[in-house]
This record gives sequence, C-alpha cells and structure tokens, in this order.
Amino acid sequence: MNRKIGMYSAIINFCAVTLFAVSMIFGFDFGGYLTSMFIALSFVPMVCAFVEKGGAKVAGKTAVAFAAIYATFILLIYFAQLTTLRNETLTDQATTILDYQAFGLFFNFNQLGYGMMSLSTFFVGLTITAKTKVDKALKCLLLIHGIFFISGLLLPTLGIFTVMDAEQGHFIGVLVLLIWCAYFAPIGILSFRHFNSQKGE
Repeated sequence: MNRKIGMYSAIINFCAVTLFAVSMIFGFDFGGYLTSMFIALSFVPMVCAFVEKGGAKVAGKTAVAFAAIYATFILLIYFAQLTTLRNETLTDQATTILDYQAFGLFFNFNQLGYGMMSLSTFFVGLTITAKTKVDKALKCLLLIHGIFFISGLLLPTLGIFTVMDAEQGHFIGVLVLLIWCAYFAPIGILSFRHFNSQKGE
C-alpha cells in the first residue's frame, strides 16, 4: 500500500502541476487555485512515501514537517481565493490582504509556503539512495529545488512585486510560475517511476 500511495500521489501531483500551468497560460484563475490545492494534497503523501522507503530518518521526518507547513499555507490561501474572495463583498483593505493577486499578505504567505515546500524536497532528496539513472536524476532535482527556499524567503521580504505595477507584476509572476512548473513536473514523473520500480506494496 505504501508503494501504491507513492505512485498515485506522484501521478496526481504531476497532473496537478500540468493543469496549473495550463490554467496560468489561459488566465483561468479558478483552475489555478484549485489545482494548487491538489498539488499540496498530493505532495504530502508523496513525501511520506519517500520517507517510508528512505534511509535517512531525521531528514525524512524533517521533510514531512516542512511538507505539512507548506500544505497548511497553500490550502488556506487558495481555499480563501475560491470561497471568501469569490462569494463575499469585501472592503478594499480586506481584498488587499486576502487577494493573492494583490501582492499583499496572502501573496507573501504563498511565497513562504513554497519556500517550505522547497526545504521539504531538499530533505526528501537526502533520503534517496540513488542507484539508477532515474533515482539519480530525481535526487538531483529534489536537492536543487531546495534553492527555491531562498527566493520564497527573500522576494516577499524585499517587496520586489509591490514596487511593480499590477500588469508587470502579474506577467512576471506568471512567467516565474511557468518556469517552476516546467522544473517540478518531471519530479512527479520520476517519483512515479521511483515508486513503481520498488518491490512490495
């Protein structure tokens, strides 16, 4: 069952990342928010499956902890986008805080959330004993993805997006997200192959 959970969560993660990219390209915000939630929901069991099969227990537990923090931030942020922002009339100040696209508090929390995801992937990479080409590539991608923690921490702190006009900030934001999708999608495929190649349940 552990192996199957890893396989299913990896393929769901890949599909969610791909659909998220498509939503960004076509400006379909609802789809982007919904698929972001599924990225988080599939990422946590995928990380747990790596930890169950991995050898570095401390690194594995650390990865799960950061994955849980990431998922909490992301689910709260995008659930708010799909519910409160869509269904209620808010004051300008409340909208500035809650609207992800306003580059306010929730945008900053989103960046921090993905920073936690990056730390989680870094520690997941430490749990993998790479013997095959697939596992070596997967381990490399996971470890390098940890670098995104720096941008997740620094970009909100420096207020880079807040000094841009809305159109410019939106364009750069979408571009960055598409680059991230192109990087992270292969992790889902390689993770699926990693779990699929293992023996047992």
